[in-house]
Amino acid sequence: MDNDAIEEMFQSLGPVTIKRMFGGKGIYVGDLIVALEVDGEILLKADEVTIPEFEMSGCRQWTYEGGRTRAPLKMPYWTIPEDAFDDPDLMAEWVRLALDAALRAKPLKR
Repeated sequence: MDNDAIEEMFQSLGPVTIKRMFGGKGIYVGDLIVALEVDGEILLKADEVTIPEFEMSGCRQWTYEGGRTRAPLKMPYWTIPEDAFDDPDLMAEWVRLALDAALRAKPLKR
């Protein structure tokens, strides 16, 4: 997915920064990573608060084979519901959930 399309998806959050990483892209609001682009698919950050919403909407959790055992590792990123791609207001709700999860995950500064 090209950067212009990604920026359009996240426009309700204001400016985003897109950085290449691990063969994909990290999508940031300020210093918070809110999503990944992997193999052309956008994956939104989720946490214990938002995972139920992703599950109820039929989204998939991103997993990859990693480590020495190559066992599937579940990551805190989920697919976006298909209907959000046709509805900017609905997309705004989903990307806001990702920002909220990123804010909750932000480590406390000492």
